[in-house]
Amino acid sequence: MVILTSVLATGALTLTACGSRDDSGDSGDNGDGKTLTIGVDAPLSGENSTTGLGIQYGAQIAVDDANKNKLVPGVTFKLKALDDKAQPATGQSNATSITGDKTAVGAVGPLNSGVAQTMQQVFASANMVQISPANTAPELTQGKNWQTDKKRPFKTYFRTATTDELQGSFAAQYAFNKLKKKKAFVVDDKQTYGAGLAKIFNEQFKKLGGQVVQTDHVNTGTKDFGSLVTKIKNSGADLLYYGGQYDESSLITKQLKDAGVKIPLFGGDGMFASTYIEAAGASSEGDLVTAIGVPADTLPAAKTFIETYKAKGYKGDYGAYGAYAYDATTAIIKAVKAAADANGGKVPTDMNALRSTVVDEVQKSDFEGLTGKVSFDQYGDTTNKQLTVYQVEKGAWKAVETGTADLG
Repeated sequence: MVILTSVLATGALTLTACGSRDDSGDSGDNGDGKTLTIGVDAPLSGENSTTGLGIQYGAQIAVDDANKNKLVPGVTFKLKALDDKAQPATGQSNATSITGDKTAVGAVGPLNSGVAQTMQQVFASANMVQISPANTAPELTQGKNWQTDKKRPFKTYFRTATTDELQGSFAAQYAFNKLKKKKAFVVDDKQTYGAGLAKIFNEQFKKLGGQVVQTDHVNTGTKDFGSLVTKIKNSGADLLYYGGQYDESSLITKQLKDAGVKIPLFGGDGMFASTYIEAAGASSEGDLVTAIGVPADTLPAAKTFIETYKAKGYKGDYGAYGAYAYDATTAIIKAVKAAADANGGKVPTDMNALRSTVVDEVQKSDFEGLTGKVSFDQYGDTTNKQLTVYQVEKGAWKAVETGTADLG
């Protein structure tokens, strides 16, 4: 990941700089028609950049396709990619930058649920649509009391990723029923995404009859997990479940295996990146993750997308969220088209009215995307509840189970 970061950051900074010029007072008229901007927020450098760049370039391909196919006649779409470095405060600042751009009609991102929490109000205040291809924390769409009283906090926020309620339950069911694991040690990174996912796995694993022998927490950025490894080794656990990202989990699994503890590490989609395997090396063999949707390379509609991504030489990993970012971006573009169609074929010149209409039209989304049907329920959650378990086999992620979680 260290080797990749310097290369990836260069590309990210180039797009960010281009995007920043959109705030210079451009009227949005390109001479032949109207230019509209779609913002993208994700970690494009440093921590989590492998998956963040997959989001950026997934959105870029969607914009290029829309322009090439003249999806909205007279409109050229432009991407404005901003790097949040996986930091909530930076994400909030980026949201302000996007909503302050008078050519912007919507935003895709972020990657991290904790970052999303600081951005939602900014987009809501501007009445601008925000669609995340990756956020999975239930409270983002269903409110802080989602387990007992679901209430949608922001009508402007949507996601094409399913929630941790489903992901954590799916993992627990696979671990208990298919892997036949009975004793789990559960660890999280104290972040919104990781802690929430670990909590749900913990609850569901015990509900199924499994035993959670111990729980623990780590700090992001930690490199030495010696004391944690000792606890796991002494616990008698036959599975380690980790709620968090690949940066720490790749080190944990390596140090665990080096200490002679040959149990699999199981995590969520925050671990689903080639960087995890590259960083952990042979120690990652047999480890597992859950990820949203079905494998992109098994979807006929995604074939051209994958070919384009590779042909362009884009960095990052499209496998986790690239296709979901494409669909999120396309949902915004189709909403703009709907707004134009309802206005005699012309995009409304009043940007406040356009933004408001786009929010309403995204709620009505109903089309076949790269990842399957794209539509949203009353909370702004995707109606696509498919999940996949991947396992490291011979140095690569291999899909081993696809289905939906049973919450009964």
